[in-house]
Amino acid sequence: MARIAILGATGYTALELLKILARHPQAEVVAATTRQDTNPHIREIHPSLTGLFDLRCTALTPEQAGKLCDIAFCCLPHTASMEAVPQLLDAGCRVVDLSADYRLKDPGVYETWYEHVHTDPTRLSTTVYGLPEIYADRIPSADLVANPGCYTSTSILALAPLLAAKLIEPTGIIIDAKSGISGAGRTPKLSNLYSECNESVTAYSIGMHRHTPEIEQVLTDIGGNSVQVAFTPHLMPMDRGIFCSIYPRVKGQQTQAQLLEVYRRFYAGQPFIRVVDHIPTTKDVSFTNFCDITVRFNRDQLVIFATLDNLIKGASGVAIQNMNLMLGLDQRMGMLTC
Repeated sequence: MARIAILGATGYTALELLKILARHPQAEVVAATTRQDTNPHIREIHPSLTGLFDLRCTALTPEQAGKLCDIAFCCLPHTASMEAVPQLLDAGCRVVDLSADYRLKDPGVYETWYEHVHTDPTRLSTTVYGLPEIYADRIPSADLVANPGCYTSTSILALAPLLAAKLIEPTGIIIDAKSGISGAGRTPKLSNLYSECNESVTAYSIGMHRHTPEIEQVLTDIGGNSVQVAFTPHLMPMDRGIFCSIYPRVKGQQTQAQLLEVYRRFYAGQPFIRVVDHIPTTKDVSFTNFCDITVRFNRDQLVIFATLDNLIKGASGVAIQNMNLMLGLDQRMGMLTC
């Protein structure tokens, strides 16, 4: 039985982690941390967990939490994780970090996009990127796994098969992405108030969204050539979900059937990728760890459609996949596959 600690237990990703861990047969949550001084019971923070855990959130230091567990999920904000992760590793536990602090390999790129000097830069080059469909061979032996972002997972999974097969150009890729409001986290913000976002759709962070270098870094690694994307995110008036419409330039003459077969071969044996014939919807994948993908031609323009639940396959579900691989377990363990 693996002992689990969750640092930063008050957010949406921590809630989804706890829901999955409550049914996991090989994991026991032994610690949950918060910056609150009152040591609230987990049911006070997340009422939906009532009866599932007899656990209080405490102000443990990363070192203290690390000594209690085998695996720590770090659900802290960007820039806070890089302070906690070295202490967790020094305490002898392994870490799945759900922030962006260890996703980028170049500390200079991190500083440019996150406007913060990385305080643990030497670890960046050796951290394993936690997308099991791409890096399953590296994750089992890793002490630190950088969990991917939700937009990045959708975009990378949608484009990886065609870039790996050299069937599309690596530049000029347009990613039109939509996200539910939970993607912005649980901290109250004016733009996320019901009266601001209900019955409204807006684009944001044009040309400066922090997931852009992450998408390009991983796809460059997969395809072997420098990838450049024009990534535009939109906020949708729904609780959860990511939907991407992606427009790459195809090399040569390809048919829809041929490209779908490329996807099916690439993702053969991957339990959470569904290559579908229909146009997927966010409701198809809500509350699951699936990513649904298909392709269409609009005249001569290829369009890739991909969708997933931003809180599960885009965050906590893939974190559990990573934990399972790190523990030598089936990556499906503890998760619903239907």
